[in-house]
Amino acid sequence: MHAIQDNRPTVIPVPATSLNLSEPATRLRLTPSAVDGMIRLAELWRLSTEETCLLLGDMSERSWFRLKKQGRTDRTLRLSQDMLTRISVLVGLFKGLRLLFSEPLADDWIRLPNRGPLFGGRSPLAVAIERGIPGMLDIRNHVDALRGGL
Repeated sequence: MHAIQDNRPTVIPVPATSLNLSEPATRLRLTPSAVDGMIRLAELWRLSTEETCLLLGDMSERSWFRLKKQGRTDRTLRLSQDMLTRISVLVGLFKGLRLLFSEPLADDWIRLPNRGPLFGGRSPLAVAIERGIPGMLDIRNHVDALRGGL
């Protein structure tokens, strides 16, 4: 018996309530949670201040310290669309790793050398820092594919 090929295009559903990060009110609302998430992620992944700043788009260390101090409480602080996107991708990557691996490996994976074609022997962290948002998205898609999400 032969399998029947389905040549229909794959449809990827778009959430009915997707966020518009270009809207200042949306960014204002999401900023405290995003800052909390990034602070916690930096702790769990044991990111240095320099690594954290590079992942956030080459933010200055002074700005990162100020963000950590004020970002949770200053209700007038509004992250940029770029920074919210970066944090969202990193938190999604964190979640994917936690679903794929046990806790110690899930948190260490970002730093481990990887021989896969996407990494070329470098760590996912090095690739994310070097390639920015496109690299982060590639890494997240890679992890989602590993866990069967794509």
